[in-house]
Amino acid sequence: MMESELVWGRHYLAVEPTAFRVEYAINPFMDVEVQPDAALAFRQWHELVRVLRECGARVDVLPQRRDAPDMVYAMNLGLGVLDADGDRRAVLSHMRYAERRMETRSAERWLREHGWATSVVGRDGVGPHLEAGDAFAWRGSLVVGYGPRTEELALKHVAAELGVRVQGLKIAHPGMYHLDLAFCPLDARRALVCPDALDATSAAALLDLVPEPIVLTEEEALTTFCANSVVVGRTVVMPACPERVRRQLEEWGFTVRVVDVGEFHKGGGSIRCLTNPVDVALGRDLDVVPGGLVELA
Repeated sequence: MMESELVWGRHYLAVEPTAFRVEYAINPFMDVEVQPDAALAFRQWHELVRVLRECGARVDVLPQRRDAPDMVYAMNLGLGVLDADGDRRAVLSHMRYAERRMETRSAERWLREHGWATSVVGRDGVGPHLEAGDAFAWRGSLVVGYGPRTEELALKHVAAELGVRVQGLKIAHPGMYHLDLAFCPLDARRALVCPDALDATSAAALLDLVPEPIVLTEEEALTTFCANSVVVGRTVVMPACPERVRRQLEEWGFTVRVVDVGEFHKGGGSIRCLTNPVDVALGRDLDVVPGGLVELA
């Protein structure tokens, strides 16, 4: 393993798309008149899992609820961390939209059955909303976007619950409603970044946070979903890769694997949304800060 590699991202939780469809519209990509091809989506998801496993990642599969068509976007189920003793802890998401809130109940049951201790920020619309697609462990902090889905108040709850430093960034773009559509850590120094997703202050703060960014245009982020990728060691698994981005990644020593998950773009998510890393560790990927700490850009 190279010294700068991300340590997390080698164990994922995913939800098999047995009931995936567009039943409502809660983001700009969703249109109930444009339905995904269920059979093609199923094949695309299985190809993604195959590629991740081929790259050396472990993928555990959570069954999809029949009444939860968006549950396949597993990234938003919650934040999982391993503490210093190896115990598993998960802070479940509190979805902003009622259409998705039943998902976390099934995730909670599965997590507890597999040895995770769980907690919640809010429940059934009461309390601040938190969606895990807004959060990344990077450079010792939990980098969290807030605005469209996650509320600012939730950052304090997460920081205190996990005992970590939270770096908050304000999302201002309606099409990049989760941070995982605009930010993808690549290793300890590099990341894909779309500043247009954030307000001016937070965009500057994120660029200051990343020593070596690949800056994506708004068009690249929205049309290719390329920031919504995952990294396994030195392999970047992407839904698409603009040529200039590929050249830079390969110059840095990364291998790019493109996996078509276009049917899932109709629901507003891509590869990162379909996978939830469950190997983030306190004291390794996240600095332990007793009582937690929130820093807003």
